[in-house]
Amino acid sequence: MLPCLSCEAPSSPPRPNHAVCAKPPNISQSARRSPVDANPLRLRIARREPMLQSEDMSASTVPPLPPLARDAHIHHVMQALSQIPAGMVSLDSSRMLIIFYCVSTLDLLGALEEKTTAAQRDVWRTWIWEQYVAGPFGTAFKPGTSMNDSTPHLITTYAALLSLAALRDDFTRLNRPGVLAFLQACQKSDGSFASTPPVTKNTPQYTLADADMRNVYCAFCICSLLGEPAWRGIDVERAVEFIGRCRTYEGGYGQLPGCEAQGGTTYLAIACLRIAPPTQSREPEARLSLQAHAHTEHWLVHNQDAASGGFRGRTGKPPDSCYCFWVGAALQVSLRLTI
Repeated sequence: MLPCLSCEAPSSPPRPNHAVCAKPPNISQSARRSPVDANPLRLRIARREPMLQSEDMSASTVPPLPPLARDAHIHHVMQALSQIPAGMVSLDSSRMLIIFYCVSTLDLLGALEEKTTAAQRDVWRTWIWEQYVAGPFGTAFKPGTSMNDSTPHLITTYAALLSLAALRDDFTRLNRPGVLAFLQACQKSDGSFASTPPVTKNTPQYTLADADMRNVYCAFCICSLLGEPAWRGIDVERAVEFIGRCRTYEGGYGQLPGCEAQGGTTYLAIACLRIAPPTQSREPEARLSLQAHAHTEHWLVHNQDAASGGFRGRTGKPPDSCYCFWVGAALQVSLRLTI
């Protein structure tokens, strides 16, 4: 999954990035000062202390969660896979992402083989492979079949590969060296990745669009799928340095260096650091110091709203259901805890 741009758009000018000089606030002192820390469970998570039995989320004092409307979710995504309403024509160029979300939902619910036929799954696989194109910068997947979708796209390639994996494709048609060449063409000299390669080999790098944290995450996921040769083909350490420059004084990560810290991009950054391959000098866990880890966890935990229990994506904003995933997943990756 990737953060929604409409949710991630900053509403105020970005604050200066003081990631190098800023010291993480004292968790216990700030917790005593802040009314949002009345929940002792959140404070224990921030302090990396074990939960008490009375704070166990399964305790009888916690209201039970409503049952998941599994059949309704399945019905919704099956409709989207068969026909999109006319009012959604603006999403025509996002067909690959729609397929990714729908197929992934069915797979997560354990309903992919239960609710679809082999013929349907074959049709979806065939359509995805029809978007696989080759060009001067390697091979990758384009967003869809419309006239404006002829250019291969990094995020689309990420979605296509994961969709094919969910559909249990054998990947015999995948040109791995071609995909690696595409990734190399999308990486900029600052370590970031653009969503599309340059028009020509002489195209200035500053014209490459959308070179941000989302594309770094997609590139790292693709390398993880392709294996070790793919990691050797890109400049991992320069990409990690770019991620470090996106870190803010709050401990979170923005879309670009100097941008406001957001829950979605913080998850992407933490996930990238976790899946990046180790070097001879350090393991992935050592890419962030213990102090930096504590600082990030402090910011994530303090984005929980005391009244609703939901998480906000940015400091001072209302809680949002999607950020329960982004912030919760970032904590899961960072803390290796089941919250």
